[in-house]
Amino acid sequence: MRRSFIALLMILFSLSPAQAQQKTYQPTWESLNTRPMPAWFDQAKFGIFIHWGVYSVPAWGPKGKYAEWYWHDMQDHNGPTWKFHVATYGEKFKYQDFAPLFKARLFDPNHWADIFERSGAKYVVLTSKHHEGFCLWPCPASWNWNAVDIGPHRDLAGDLARAVRAHGLKMGFYYSLYEWYNPLYHSDVNAYVDQHMLPQMKDLVERYHPSILWTDGEWEQPSSVWKSTEFLAWLFNQSPVRDEVAVNDRWGKETRGVDGGFYTSEYGKYRGEGFAKSQLVHKWEENQGIGSSFGYNRNEDADDYKTPQQLVALLVNTVSEGGNLLLDIGPTADGRIPVIMQERLLRMGAWFKVNGEAIYGTRPWRKTSEGDWIRYTTKGGAVYAIALKWPGRELELETPQPGKDTIVTLLGDGQPLRWHAKGGKLVVETPAAGPGEFPAPYAFVFKLTNVQ
Repeated sequence: MRRSFIALLMILFSLSPAQAQQKTYQPTWESLNTRPMPAWFDQAKFGIFIHWGVYSVPAWGPKGKYAEWYWHDMQDHNGPTWKFHVATYGEKFKYQDFAPLFKARLFDPNHWADIFERSGAKYVVLTSKHHEGFCLWPCPASWNWNAVDIGPHRDLAGDLARAVRAHGLKMGFYYSLYEWYNPLYHSDVNAYVDQHMLPQMKDLVERYHPSILWTDGEWEQPSSVWKSTEFLAWLFNQSPVRDEVAVNDRWGKETRGVDGGFYTSEYGKYRGEGFAKSQLVHKWEENQGIGSSFGYNRNEDADDYKTPQQLVALLVNTVSEGGNLLLDIGPTADGRIPVIMQERLLRMGAWFKVNGEAIYGTRPWRKTSEGDWIRYTTKGGAVYAIALKWPGRELELETPQPGKDTIVTLLGDGQPLRWHAKGGKLVVETPAAGPGEFPAPYAFVFKLTNVQ
């Protein structure tokens, strides 16, 4: 009887089986926190973050700082950003004067998407609007402060979304809840939320159907002021992406690492109070730039960028502990991905081609690491011991307990390796070829089957 009733509802209202039985979430954290994380997000493991906006024109910050905070930092007339600004553009040059110079004339979304796919990433998150308030889509609530009305005169968000999806990747958007210098925000925050912020977010969702909504700038107000629970109830119950969308934890000054979707870590910090104790049981994501900035910083040089080996180690460390890595690039104002960033992404892609089996769709093993340079993941009954350096002629593992049917292989080689037990350790004889014979020698994955 119940099955027939559900079928009738589906016919009457054209609902899918998932929609017909969908739970209704209440606008409370207690209810919203029960929503399961969409399975695709945990399986994906690796995404590309993109910080791109008016700040990409000056593209400058002190080393170790975020270049996308240029407008904010130039307010300090004793600070290095203001001094750079005066020397380069003059005192009378306002931040708003950069907007017409943000042309994106060389922006080729298909090229971007090709690089992302070849990097091994499974999803992309674009800054639709940073704290400067400039929108990369034709947002009705931001007249003359968006990429269609001024600068590129182009729907950058829409063009990239189409290209990314054409390459088989998920598309998401970063959105800053607050804006540094929006007059309405400073005069009446409630009116700002009702008349500006919420309409913007709903427009973004309804226009582009993102798979991720990655909010930020939450720290100035509690979630009750942002009306976050009301918005998320709409997102999870009524929006066109209610079954697929993943969200983070940046919904109010009290929510990071406590409420929302996946928890976020930024350069290994800014974690909420509940983060550490729930890290292996609650989905989380590490986000970093390849350098020290998210937006492109032309004050950085080659030594400020992580090496391919450091990036692979960051990925492996994160995934072994149950996280995803959202790795940021900062395109130039004319729409190019800096070559050094392309090179880093493509080298990661080469590593993924050989070793992606140990990353995608895995989960943390009963022990995530062993010593300084062994990390573990598991999937489908196999255990992956990932060595962050070449172990030499033998690899000694203390944690896995082998049996008579244990098989050990090195991804990229494929031949069963000889092994023996010694003093409670699993000792694996590595191939004689050595690390130089592998196309991406940044970390080496030993696949173990039939171990405990």
